[in-house]
Amino acid sequence: MRRSCGFARIIGWIQIVLGFLVIVVSLSSLFRFYSAGFFVHDEDICRHFYGPKDVYEGFDVKALNDQIAQVLNTIENLQEKLEMNLQQMEKNKDVLDRTRITRLEYKKYLEVDILGPVYSAYIALRQLRLPTIEGVANATVKEEPLINTFITEEIRKYITPKVNRVGKINFYGTDKIYNTIGHACVSMKTELEEYMDYDIGSFCKDDWNLAQKLMVNGCDPLPRRRCLTRASKEYQKPYPINESLWKLPDDRNVRWGNYQCRNFGCLSGKNPKRGYTKCTGCFEMEKEKLKWVTNSSLPVVFLIRDVLAIKPGQIRIGLDYGVGTGTFAARMREQNVTIVSTALNLGAPFNEIIALRGLIPLYATLNQRLPLFDNTMDLIHTTGFLDGWIDLLLMDFILFDWDRVLRPGGLLWIDRFFCNKRDLDDYMYMFLQFRYKKHKWVLAPKSQHEVYLSAVLEKLPRAI
Repeated sequence: MRRSCGFARIIGWIQIVLGFLVIVVSLSSLFRFYSAGFFVHDEDICRHFYGPKDVYEGFDVKALNDQIAQVLNTIENLQEKLEMNLQQMEKNKDVLDRTRITRLEYKKYLEVDILGPVYSAYIALRQLRLPTIEGVANATVKEEPLINTFITEEIRKYITPKVNRVGKINFYGTDKIYNTIGHACVSMKTELEEYMDYDIGSFCKDDWNLAQKLMVNGCDPLPRRRCLTRASKEYQKPYPINESLWKLPDDRNVRWGNYQCRNFGCLSGKNPKRGYTKCTGCFEMEKEKLKWVTNSSLPVVFLIRDVLAIKPGQIRIGLDYGVGTGTFAARMREQNVTIVSTALNLGAPFNEIIALRGLIPLYATLNQRLPLFDNTMDLIHTTGFLDGWIDLLLMDFILFDWDRVLRPGGLLWIDRFFCNKRDLDDYMYMFLQFRYKKHKWVLAPKSQHEVYLSAVLEKLPRAI
């Protein structure tokens, strides 16, 4: 009986502490409202807060409200749990009299069920960022975007602007640096907080697949992390460049934990359990050697030598936008042309094999603007990626971005794009709207209802 009474007293004291915490938060909020002048009739304040230039413009009130609601919900759930435990103790007091509750059980209950939620609520309250008043006469409220959206401290530290030391302007011409994240990170808050939950300076979790999930769903760019990336424990030095272009890399140079296959041999197009669907057979080097260099019966297949002959000696650098293992870049390298290949690890280690072949992978999604400056690329080649599944508005943004980075006189090589016949006119308009010069333009049937389009188009100089 004494033990149950002692336990009831502990819970009673905890309820008193929680009640006191709620009162303190409420009084603090009232004091802030009073300090802001909400309880005093003042025309200047009314005009200031409700005029056309709202002082709280740019402050994320919804995120602040959501976080406060989350804290209050935690406290409410804890109170309900304590009350339920007290009622249960009253119902089973005869059983409790005969049951011994050990000190370890008391400790575990207090740590897990009481102190844990209370501490989480306390941290969430401490992390709330309210607007700061800058200036006196023309006071404005300034709050950093998204700061109240996230609870994980590492995310908050990352997105908080980093002010230059000694208040100086840096060589960018700014007084602070903003680290960027994709706007869709807000809708994937749980996944992003899981991604950013790590011990600083220790090894990162093997969670590249979680990072890629965030990226392809619009949380791109991702925040940087301060943990050590994992690598294969048995990493072998790569093959010399004269071997690596057309030889499968050593299996030990890839971490296979998040793939269905555990070696490059398993990725053969003949294996139905290879784990990927795009570019079937592109891990078979003997087949890859034939691409873009041997004649085909399909008129939509262009050879590299024929395309380079359009601008002899003028194609030096370019971008391959598609899905593959870097074979196009390998063939262009043999022609002294440097190609950067975009890649995502969609079921297979595409980035790893491109790099291990001695080529340059660019880990990029359709969501992001190309990290290249205007009018810099001699060539953009695309195959096997932008097909008839893509939304027309999205494709329009992508094509205008390609036009931005392609230099005057540069070539856009559309390689076996395919779509449904009824959509062909829409996609043809997309490619032709830039008024590029046609060097090659071929249509060919793919199936009963689908059609191929291959083209080589030249961006012409524009009078400005």
